[in-house]
Amino acid sequence: MAVRAPRALVLRALGLGDLLTALPALRALRRDLPGWRLTLAVPRAIAPIALLGGAADDIFPARGLGPLPPPDGPVELAVNLHGSGPRSHRLLRSLRPGRLIAFAHPDVPGVDGPAWDPAEHEVARWCRLVAAHGFDADPADLDLPRPPVASPAPGAVVIHPGAGYPSRCWPAERYGAVAAALRAQGHRVVVTGGAGEAAAARRVAVLGGMGPGGDLSGRTGPLQLAALVARARLVICGDTGVAHLATAYRTPSVVLFGPTPPALWGPPPDRPRHQVLWSGRRGDPRGLEPDPGLLEISPEHVAEAAARALERLEGGTRDEPSARGRDRRGGLPRLAPVRGPAGPRYLGGLPGQPADGVDPYHRPPAAPERLHVPEA
Repeated sequence: MAVRAPRALVLRALGLGDLLTALPALRALRRDLPGWRLTLAVPRAIAPIALLGGAADDIFPARGLGPLPPPDGPVELAVNLHGSGPRSHRLLRSLRPGRLIAFAHPDVPGVDGPAWDPAEHEVARWCRLVAAHGFDADPADLDLPRPPVASPAPGAVVIHPGAGYPSRCWPAERYGAVAAALRAQGHRVVVTGGAGEAAAARRVAVLGGMGPGGDLSGRTGPLQLAALVARARLVICGDTGVAHLATAYRTPSVVLFGPTPPALWGPPPDRPRHQVLWSGRRGDPRGLEPDPGLLEISPEHVAEAAARALERLEGGTRDEPSARGRDRRGGLPRLAPVRGPAGPRYLGGLPGQPADGVDPYHRPPAAPERLHVPEA
């Protein structure tokens, strides 16, 4: 009779960028629980990326903090990589796990975890949580393998105009101006987006003179999107999951931040291919109009950053880890948890927060702002 493997269930039922920033913590769990079955509760739309990352054995479809269907057997360990609590803590406790790993919360007694730090970088946060319970997490373990599908536009400059809220969306007219400038320089440019972003993507394509073949919105599933970013020459986008894909594939990127400073979600400082533009002004991350600080970023700013990125690429410079920092997987440097100002290029202020979701491009509007508003 076969011996049943103990099961660990990890909750991260958010979006693409949320998943990718949790990869180092997830991989620590996978690596340090040999012989266990690790199940990851994520939205079905991004399940292929979760499996591609090699951090789970199977997927438990989940979205947000809705009720979870009963798993097929007991859960020996539940891990909350979703939020600060208390709702996510209670949701996992409803599965009656043998043990719960989560941040301490005053409304959920008996959770033996570290304190939540709202000023902490998202990658470092989850690494710290699992490290407090004995798991060896490496914040630099962010890379993804290339997916087993072809890119729909290898070598193109990829523009992704969408984001989770209007306050984080740079105007389509400005993206179109950047696209037109890049095309005038001889670069192939394509635009991406979820089905709900088709109108904005179409406007970027029209203003950029791309023609119908340049608009890929609604035509790429998660693996096709990953392949597109992995083989892209450059990615230009806002604070959304596509920015994290660019980090995961070390694809040069220009990332525009608006109401939220990039200190909490930005790319690692040892990867200078990723340039972050931010005015230094905070605003409403859930606003219904483009953030005033985001509007301070001009098409000229973005075009100049894109030119720098492309010149660096043509010069053959790569983001290679130093020999001193290589880890046991042979490629990535070990970094201390990142807090506060980090290193790409800014218009002003601090460095990251992409927020995104189930599209699989960005977070659905119902999701909480975990970093600034506690769970109800």
